[in-house]
Amino acid sequence: MVSNRCKLKVKEELKNLGIGYESVDLGNAELRDSISDEQRALLKKALLKSGLELMDDQLAILIEKIKNIVVEMVHHSEDAPKLKFSEFLESQLEYDYTYLSNLFSETTGTTIEQFIIAHKIERVKELLIYDELSLTEISFQLHYSSVAHLSSQFKKVTGLTPTYYKSLKKKRRKMLETL
Repeated sequence: MVSNRCKLKVKEELKNLGIGYESVDLGNAELRDSISDEQRALLKKALLKSGLELMDDQLAILIEKIKNIVVEMVHHSEDAPKLKFSEFLESQLEYDYTYLSNLFSETTGTTIEQFIIAHKIERVKELLIYDELSLTEISFQLHYSSVAHLSSQFKKVTGLTPTYYKSLKKKRRKMLETL
């Protein structure tokens, strides 16, 4: 689950199947009781219809947790972690960052850093479209070292300057789920 819509859909499906839950967070649902194999199969089928997947593989779950931490950090948090991201991820997941990084790269074909950059650029696009913040404010909010660094990274990823992107009539953004 990489968006709030996903969380809502999971809650809806759990409710439809009469499965009690304590909480549903990005990438994780804590159920009140264990469920039968039949309930699990029904839930899996219902989630698949919505484009979601019930994950049983521990490595796949760990990858999803990494993705969810990045999404939460970039799209839903105003504050930067007090630690370097690698240390923050280690503290959140209780695994060595080198292990997490290698696992992520082998599984997804991209590095954690590239994944973060992709999300940050999508967030920049979103904030540019809203037109409520200046580029300096966006740079500060997304914890870039400077506007020049943000602009350079934006151009490298999109081929456009942030200013030119902002001037386009048709905004080309990607859905978070496809990153």
